[in-house]
Amino acid sequence: MADLYKDYPFLTEYFINGIKNPKKNIAHCILFWGNDIEAQYELAIEIARILNCKYSAEIDCNCINCNWIRNNNHPAVLTYSKNDNKPSDDDSKTMFSISQARMIKNDLAITSQYHRVLIFCDRDSNGNPGGLNYTNFSTDAANALLKTFEEPPSNTTFFFLTKDITDMIATVVSRSQCFFVPSKKNEPKNFDLVNEFMNSYLEQTDAINFNNHLLNLTKDNDPLLIMTQIQNYLINLLSLNINDNLLKIKLLHDIKAVEKAKKELKLNMNLQTVTENLSFELILKN
Repeated sequence: MADLYKDYPFLTEYFINGIKNPKKNIAHCILFWGNDIEAQYELAIEIARILNCKYSAEIDCNCINCNWIRNNNHPAVLTYSKNDNKPSDDDSKTMFSISQARMIKNDLAITSQYHRVLIFCDRDSNGNPGGLNYTNFSTDAANALLKTFEEPPSNTTFFFLTKDITDMIATVVSRSQCFFVPSKKNEPKNFDLVNEFMNSYLEQTDAINFNNHLLNLTKDNDPLLIMTQIQNYLINLLSLNINDNLLKIKLLHDIKAVEKAKKELKLNMNLQTVTENLSFELILKN
């Protein structure tokens, strides 16, 4: 947990100051976004511990609430996902369900002596947290809780964990205070699927030909994966040419262009339109 305070000093200090404020000045709905869902989950759990600590919320506090939360068995700090805290008659396997939403509303109608913290995320069968998206956190289920998110009972905080804000329905985002949580992992930036294709991209002048090759790649592979690998290739190229200012400007522009294309894909825009727009951005614009 000490690493959490070292890696995210701004976020931890922000929430500690807000919680210790006499008015407990933090939002009811908090949305974390970024690639490291595990860090987001740890932050949510630590904030829950600070909210419920019986004493001064020091990192090494061993009060009953702090120990319960660290051991993931506090009665008022709960994770909700497709695999967590479902009603006994709920047989849905792939998403947070409407029956879970109804259960939450019923549970929140009962007064609690604790500060209740509800963490919404995805979770695999091994218990690893994942990001919310339209598939595992459906619009219908989220809408069933919108009134609760807007006007929660006192001493209640909701957390939403996701990789990208565009993966969440706008009505949840609009009700949340959103924080980017940067990844501190040394994740490999793989680009093997696009390496050959991208090797000549700086010399390319034919955007149509470039787009044809890009489309073929997306037909044989996940388009979002291809975009991510193109971005990884550009980031690697940037690291090798950090002192070339003109090239650096172009690469930074192109990295942002690929990020825009990824967001368009997540919004279900036509694939060919997305690749064409990206190809013209990469090849014809400097």
